[in-house]
Amino acid sequence: MSNIHTTAIVSPKAELADDVTIGPHTIIEDNVIIGSGTKIASSALIASSARLGANVTVAHGAVVGTVPQDLKFGGEDSLLVVGDNTTIREYATLNRGTAERGETTVGKNCLIMAYAHIAHDCVIGNNVILANSVNLAGHIEIDDFAILGGVLPVHQFVKIGAHVMIGGGFRVQQDVCPYALIAGYPLRTVGLNALGLKRRGFALEAIRTIKTAYKLLFFSKLNTTQAVERIKSEVEIIPEIQVILDFIGRSNRGLIV
Repeated sequence: MSNIHTTAIVSPKAELADDVTIGPHTIIEDNVIIGSGTKIASSALIASSARLGANVTVAHGAVVGTVPQDLKFGGEDSLLVVGDNTTIREYATLNRGTAERGETTVGKNCLIMAYAHIAHDCVIGNNVILANSVNLAGHIEIDDFAILGGVLPVHQFVKIGAHVMIGGGFRVQQDVCPYALIAGYPLRTVGLNALGLKRRGFALEAIRTIKTAYKLLFFSKLNTTQAVERIKSEVEIIPEIQVILDFIGRSNRGLIV
């Protein structure tokens, strides 16, 4: 294939669409599947059991699909799955899953910036942005359209809701409620990501309703259980409010308040 550089090493056991582009000195290992239109730059490693969708971009030096950095990992079969149109920038590292979940998943249309790390068994939704040097520990879940600022470590098993904006340079140790704007030392919910919601076409009435729920959750003297009871009795349960309630129901580490 003319679009594979002569210095690239591509396993005959890898499955590549005809129009995949591979740069110089890149290595594609066994049991890799790469979709149409995907472009992989120089000196990258696409390790065994990686699955890259269509029109994925992998920049110079990125390492995708390597074994977990987990002492419990016993060499079991697992996957790293990357959705269509996602961009993985220079020197980012993405590990495959362990027996607990079986795969690490990155959704469609994501941007994983330089030096970011996605550990084993993470589940990243669609349209997520991880800025430079975001470091995700294992088993983290990030919902659609979340944006994480640079140099940001996230504790294992943390859940981050949809449409969240987290400032750079902080440490995320608990779950982050959908639609939240997160910053400060200690890290806290400073408000609603209202600008992000407007840009994504949320109705103004929906944004006002979310703000009402947020006042009870984060800006009253109620604990989370009390706030949820008040929301259920006093706030219209539109779909966006149900997203918040469902997220709280599956939170294991408690919310950043």
